Amino acid sequence: MALAQDTGEALPRPRNDEMAQYLHAGAERARALGNRGPVRWTSDGRLDPDILEAYWRCGFYIFTGVLGPDELADIERDVREIMDRVPVSRDAVLDAQGRPAIGVGHEAPTLFWSKPLGDPFGGTSRANGRHPVKMTEPTPAADAPDEIVYLILGSLQFSTACLRAYGHPDLLGIAAAINGEDFVPFSDALFIKAPGLGASVAWHQDGVTHWDSPDWDAGIHGFNFMAQLYGCTPANGVWVVPGSHRLGKVDIRARVAEAGSDRLPDAVPIVCDPGDVAITNRQVLHGSFANTSADWRVTVNFGFHRRASVLGVAGGGVHNAPAVYDAARIEHRARLIGYAIDARRQRFPHERSFDYAPHRDRAEPYRWDDAARATMHDYNLMDLSI
Repeated sequence: MALAQDTGEALPRPRNDEMAQYLHAGAERARALGNRGPVRWTSDGRLDPDILEAYWRCGFYIFTGVLGPDELADIERDVREIMDRVPVSRDAVLDAQGRPAIGVGHEAPTLFWSKPLGDPFGGTSRANGRHPVKMTEPTPAADAPDEIVYLILGSLQFSTACLRAYGHPDLLGIAAAINGEDFVPFSDALFIKAPGLGASVAWHQDGVTHWDSPDWDAGIHGFNFMAQLYGCTPANGVWVVPGSHRLGKVDIRARVAEAGSDRLPDAVPIVCDPGDVAITNRQVLHGSFANTSADWRVTVNFGFHRRASVLGVAGGGVHNAPAVYDAARIEHRARLIGYAIDARRQRFPHERSFDYAPHRDRAEPYRWDDAARATMHDYNLMDLSI
């Protein structure tokens, strides 16, 4: 599968003029929020307080220019290879060239399929029913495939370039600023929004475990980073209802019913250039529309939690089997942070490496090599999903 911004293929027409107006108005609202800019640190090494204020006010922030051209080229090569290696169909074991396909032989969830421009989760009981309303499903082109891969979990085992992005010192520093220096992993994924094919993600809030906790606050379910390979637009990007992370559990059915459609009037799009990285609070109400545009969106997605939100907690069962997360499991899953930091050091030796506090007292540092790579198979069985 070749990735490109302009496929030259016939695409579905935009749904209607109302949708075009909605996309434009949402982009205007987004521009007024004041939650975009480069990563900035104070003289004493703290994340700029204006960034933190905007993040906690809006529930998301767009960090511009985080990934440079060399890193984006590395990621693109890996993503091309991954997409070339997907099975030819949902039940196949070979790729289009007859090779063993990626994702085959994994116990952990890896490849997620959808009909083109579909909404595979909305209005179903999947993911604990957290996507209660189905999105509009436009009609794809007549020559569209029957199904597409739109989501790949456990993506770090398939891409060293994505693993290196996971170890980016600015991103890990942001994680420490928001979740504390003992922050822990959540999960990671690749979202593939192909032009004229990419599936929607119905309106939802990510968190599932802590809504009724006596310790509930606006950050208890952690956050996700969304690094953009090609950038994203109002037509193919994630939409967010600003400030909804502070509201507790939102009645999504009521919101959609009041709006009269899946176009929530107070939502705004996350609009990025290539190399920008958005951070989104996992409690914010968000979703995305089917990609009827001519532009690709490829998002390298990974998240982090507060350790206190995870330790001793019964997981939500969305990304893997329900379990109580003890210290040993957290330590085992967090080894990927150590591998990522070292993998990045090897690729970018002149860059400052991140100092991850929970690994400071290890007798031997984590090293990224073939032996480490061999331990990555199905690592996402140990994701920390709350």
